[in-house]
Amino acid sequence: MLKVENLHVNVENKEILKGVDLEVNPGEFHVVMGPNGSGKSTLALTIAGHPKYEVKNGRILFDGEDVTDLGPHERVRRGIMLAFQHPPEVEGVKIIEFLQQVLVELKGLDPIEAYDLIVEKAREFWFKEEDLHRYVNVGFSGGERKRLELLQAVLIEPKLLILDEPDSGVDVDSLSLISRKIEELHKKGTAILLITHYGRILQHIDRESITVHVMKDGRIVRTGGGELVDRIDREGFARVFEEVGA
Repeated sequence: MLKVENLHVNVENKEILKGVDLEVNPGEFHVVMGPNGSGKSTLALTIAGHPKYEVKNGRILFDGEDVTDLGPHERVRRGIMLAFQHPPEVEGVKIIEFLQQVLVELKGLDPIEAYDLIVEKAREFWFKEEDLHRYVNVGFSGGERKRLELLQAVLIEPKLLILDEPDSGVDVDSLSLISRKIEELHKKGTAILLITHYGRILQHIDRESITVHVMKDGRIVRTGGGELVDRIDREGFARVFEEVGA
C-alpha cells in the first residue's frame, strides 16, 4: 500500500534522509525507532506531504499511485493521516466544528449525524460534550492533545495512520488509553506507522504482529520483529548500531 523508494529529503538545504526504503502493506503495523536526529519525524512528515520537507530523490507510492508531488490534503483524501508529535493550537476554531467539517468532507456524513458520532466517540477519549466547544488544542495538556489526535483517527479510520511520537509529553493514564486505541484501529484494518523512542507505547500491542525499523543518520540500518523493541529498551541503540556497523 505504501512504498517509499530511495527517499532523499532536504530540510532547509540540509540532507536529512539519505536513501530510505520502506514498504507497508494493508493492515500491517510498523514501528520506526531511533535516537534524536535520526530522521524518524522527517520520514513521517515527508510521507504526509509537509511542504517544508523537500524530496531531492526517490518517490512515495500509495496504492500504486505516485504521491510524491501531491499536497497533504490530497494525501489525506487518499487515506493517509498524520498524528502530530506537537499538535498545534488553532485559535478561533472549535473542536466540534472542525471535526464535523472533516467528517462531512471525508466521509460524506450529514452535519447532525457527524455531531452525534463525534460526541459518542469523544466520551471514549474522556472528552465531555462541553469540551468539544473549546478551541482546538488551546490550553490543552500534552495528554489531551494526543487523545484528540487519536479521536480524529478513530472518526476518520484512515488506510494508513502515521503516529509521530504519540507517547511524548503524555501522562501514564493517557498513554494506556492511546495504546489501546491504536490497537483497536489496527484490528479494524488500519495500517500503522508508529514513530517512537521507547517501547512503552506498545504495551497493548501484540509484539508478534509488528515490524520494527531502526534509523540512524537518515537511513534504516536494521529491520526486525517485536523483540527488537524489548532489546532496545534494555540495551539502548548503541548495541544495535555496533552489530550492523552503523
